[in-house]
Amino acid sequence: MAKSEKTGAVAELTSEFDSSSAAVLTEYRGLTVAQLKQLRVSLGGNAKFAVAKNTLTKIAANNAGITSLDGLLTGPTAIAFVKGDVVEAAKGLREFAKANPLLVIKGGVVDGKPMTPAEISKLADLESREVLLAKLAGALKAKQSQAAATFAALPTQMARLAEALRAKREEAGE
Repeated sequence: MAKSEKTGAVAELTSEFDSSSAAVLTEYRGLTVAQLKQLRVSLGGNAKFAVAKNTLTKIAANNAGITSLDGLLTGPTAIAFVKGDVVEAAKGLREFAKANPLLVIKGGVVDGKPMTPAEISKLADLESREVLLAKLAGALKAKQSQAAATFAALPTQMARLAEALRAKREEAGE
């Protein structure tokens, strides 16, 4: 690889690190080209799966201010740059790794925080962002409904109390 190609590759990788919300490092030794294509499809539009040289990846990560990946850059390494929902990408990687045990998740970085393979697996257990937002909206709506019912109950109870008091006075002949 010529020096100009290396410089271009480092610039492209640095740009990917800067524009991604997460980067997950994997080992792909033994996977066929067809399997890698299938992995790219399973990640969807959320992530870009790229194979890069470790030294160039290390330089690009350091240029982007990420130093926590240095120890993971051994052996054949591929990177999933996640631009969308990190949970969906983690699910895609985990499901593909279950079906193809040759794909090994080494670790990664999410929003600048280093992640172990176990933490990435826990991310995959979460529900998607849209589902979590819908649950939050439902919980907020339920609380508003409860508050409205509480406020409406107070005048209703007062009216019932006044009616009961009137009926009692009428029975007593007052």
